[in-house]
Amino acid sequence: MQSRIVVKIGSSSLTSDEGGLNRDKVRFFTEELSALHRSGHQILLVTSGAVAAGFTTIGYKKRPRALKEKQAAAAVGQALLMQCYQEAFAEDEISVAQILLTRSDFSNRQRILNALMTIEELLARKIIPIINENDTVAVDELKFGDNDTLSALVANLVKANNLVIITDTDGLYTEDPRKNADAVRIDRVEQISDELYRIAGGSGSSVGTGGMRSKVEAARIAMRGGVPVFVGKVSESGDLLAATNNQGKGTYFDTRLHTLSAKKQWVGFHSFPQGKVYVDRGAEEALLSGGKSLLPAGIRSISGDFHPGDVVEVINLDQHPIGRGVVNYAAWQLKAVAGLSTDEVRTRVEVPRIEVIHRDEWMAID
Repeated sequence: MQSRIVVKIGSSSLTSDEGGLNRDKVRFFTEELSALHRSGHQILLVTSGAVAAGFTTIGYKKRPRALKEKQAAAAVGQALLMQCYQEAFAEDEISVAQILLTRSDFSNRQRILNALMTIEELLARKIIPIINENDTVAVDELKFGDNDTLSALVANLVKANNLVIITDTDGLYTEDPRKNADAVRIDRVEQISDELYRIAGGSGSSVGTGGMRSKVEAARIAMRGGVPVFVGKVSESGDLLAATNNQGKGTYFDTRLHTLSAKKQWVGFHSFPQGKVYVDRGAEEALLSGGKSLLPAGIRSISGDFHPGDVVEVINLDQHPIGRGVVNYAAWQLKAVAGLSTDEVRTRVEVPRIEVIHRDEWMAID
């Protein structure tokens, strides 16, 4: 049966330790992807590697740290990366397309829907979209941080059947297997806990940005969207097919949650909050446990300059964010009615809906 599979490949899987593309590695992965494509699956590739591919060509001795240097390396490396993919896939008579995205593309609902329509047309034409972050224009505060997050957002956007995140280790272990021979691989995860984040640890390789922790975070995002995730190793012929058939060398993240609507995915994962709304205990309980909307009576204070339709972050009395949602008030209106009853609010301001955030446009933070 045809399914839609998003595959993410990181820099360390495509390049040498010193940087620069390893064409043998690229060809291996394109062969694996081509086999899935020929079997009738719709394939989307989320790839890192532009900066790693370009920094040696541009003359840097090691992966650059300064933003302008990384952007320059990406400008050179992205062309090299796509050329390498095009030539490799052409050997299997498969066409590919380049799609470069930034975080702000996801935060703008119209732009990301336009991107989705483009992706759908490419898949209908049996073309493999190759997706990367547009590193040449993204600034640090608007970056995904790593392409693990990007792959999860893409998987949710296209309603993928599976997300495969390829790493240089065969899954998530109870301890670092390089340091502890008694470490045990975690084969399946049904719920992501604080303990799992602790186990996941920190950074990745010298040529990449994402470690196992970023992959766990990506799995969390995908799982909330109803997309099961595999994180593990693809190093031999047939490994990618095995990974999609629950026989892979790695860890599977299952999803037993209901698939979130496109609107709630946008609110929870794509949008940029334009302000903060501070609430009392009663409002927190109503939002998190009561399935209720947020009313003005539960508002303690606000910060930021937002307008109706913007997304705001909701903060509890302990100064912890508990979620975010689409606000129906402008900041000045909410300041005027914070803490007031519904009847009092109606005498002070005119708003289309009395709820500050309707429950259908609210997304709690796990």
